[in-house]
Amino acid sequence: MAGNWKPKLSVFKGREAKLNRAIFWVLAQDGPLTAYDICKKIRIQKLLRYVRYSVVNRRVRSLEEAGYIEKTGPKKTRAGFEAQLYQNTYRTYLAIIISQTDFNEFIEKAEENKIISALSSLTITEA
Repeated sequence: MAGNWKPKLSVFKGREAKLNRAIFWVLAQDGPLTAYDICKKIRIQKLLRYVRYSVVNRRVRSLEEAGYIEKTGPKKTRAGFEAQLYQNTYRTYLAIIISQTDFNEFIEKAEENKIISALSSLTITEA
């Protein structure tokens, strides 16, 4: 492997990667929000200024299906309707940490006990 290439998780690949990161960031910064509120916060970012609500709403629902965000309950809107609030799950935070970790450096420089701990944490057994 040449350079700083790191394998990417599927949630951070493809054309929806930028929007996924923006949704995760907004929810991490501002806590539970409705899809509309998420869209308003995302539009503040220069590169996502013209993103449509329907696109954000579809992406939020897709991330919920994948287990990256979850519903926390309803919120009453000004129009008198109820909208769902969404928040990040632990899966989201793990995905962010894994995507930012340089495992080559970790393996080369980590102490033996940290490697053992990481290995036991990342070992998945089938039930």
